[in-house]
Amino acid sequence: MTTFTIQTLTPIDGTVIFEAAAASNQEIEAALTAGRHARATLSSLSIDERKAICTQALAILEQDKDEIAREITLQMGRPISHSKSEINGIKERAEYMIDIADTALADLIPDPIKGQKRFIRRTPQGAVLIVAPWNYPLLTIANALFPALLAGNNVIIKPSSQTPLSAQRFVDAFDAAGLPKGALQCLHMDHASTEKLLQDRRIDFLCFTGSVNAGRKLGTLSAGQFIGAGLELGGKDPAYVLEDANIDHSVEQLVDGAFFNAGQSCCGIERIYVHEKNFKSFVEGYVELANQYRLGNPLEPTTTLGPVVKKQAADFIRQQVTAAVGQGAKTLIDPNNHTCDTGQTAYLSPQVLTGVNHEMALMREESFGPVVGIMPVKSDAQAIELMNDSNLGLTASLWTNDLDRAESLGNKIETGTVFMNRCDYLDPALAWTGVKDTGIGVSLSPLGFQQLTRAKSFNLRSID
Repeated sequence: MTTFTIQTLTPIDGTVIFEAAAASNQEIEAALTAGRHARATLSSLSIDERKAICTQALAILEQDKDEIAREITLQMGRPISHSKSEINGIKERAEYMIDIADTALADLIPDPIKGQKRFIRRTPQGAVLIVAPWNYPLLTIANALFPALLAGNNVIIKPSSQTPLSAQRFVDAFDAAGLPKGALQCLHMDHASTEKLLQDRRIDFLCFTGSVNAGRKLGTLSAGQFIGAGLELGGKDPAYVLEDANIDHSVEQLVDGAFFNAGQSCCGIERIYVHEKNFKSFVEGYVELANQYRLGNPLEPTTTLGPVVKKQAADFIRQQVTAAVGQGAKTLIDPNNHTCDTGQTAYLSPQVLTGVNHEMALMREESFGPVVGIMPVKSDAQAIELMNDSNLGLTASLWTNDLDRAESLGNKIETGTVFMNRCDYLDPALAWTGVKDTGIGVSLSPLGFQQLTRAKSFNLRSID
């Protein structure tokens, strides 16, 4: 039998930084067996004991943040000056989920009836399979991992082959923190093995972050097994800059929202609608700030924009831009300002386009890179219509000083999260979810515990 090899090429220079044989059928079987045994031990621990393990694992990850940051940069190209932010994000999210675990997992008790004890208990789903992406290789795992373990589930992580080192960081940290052996495991697998594993009756829940096409396939397989799934499948996230917006603030935040992590964020800003009153000043400020980004080797501390993950990703974005220009769009950033963008590598100049419309794929299809189109609008109604003109709906942001107006407009936007005067952020106290082809399910917040547990009803009647 031919053994599939997992191989990771760094986008920095294309060299191999990781290589390993994919998990064999025997290794997968052993992981399933060990996970089931470990779950019995984990679920018997008190919530306080699980919280202590999670807290200790988090502390271990923080101790290793410099090494982890370098690994992230090598694997997917994020500037080293930005990579430590991933650990900071994990800390914020994990600490919140740890803090609310007692309340979120507490029994639900209806009004009392004499002679009866009635309650609903949250019990573990069982074995949770996390299929993780490469763009935020630790954060996206953490969203599901901490609440899953806190609830008493065992977890198997299938990391992206582009970021295989990140999942092992969690396994090592939790092992050192005293998690029962086998309760958390990492398996490097190809697509076929992942699909086969998902069809095993010993997998009880799927957490997947990735493309719509892959999510649709895995979602179909999980539905066929009658197991639940949380599917986060991307975004084409819009921003609307209203006539009363603080232009300097909106420019600063929306440039960062579009270009941080080279635009490789599900909730990154990919299209901006600006009230015509502010269009000229907004675009001028936006281009001026975007021109300050420095594309280069992400291991150098002065670099503010690294390569995208692969040359194929860069080529896709180049094709989107070329097609938009052919349809009348205008590019406002001179690629010659970034000498490492030769058109032959993963290094890609940031780009801002005006003269765009919704006939262009650039404004309708996910780009997942450092490119954004900006359109003027005449009214709130036109802005909302354009913002909703997408098959994706993860987040949307409104830039205004009128809170009531933002809430009113937010009710009309087809999206999982509405921001005002911020973007590209996950608040762990709020449900992270989406609509349309962005997927199904919820992570973070008290609702994040609900999908990782089953409701079990107790109706205990006394006989006199």
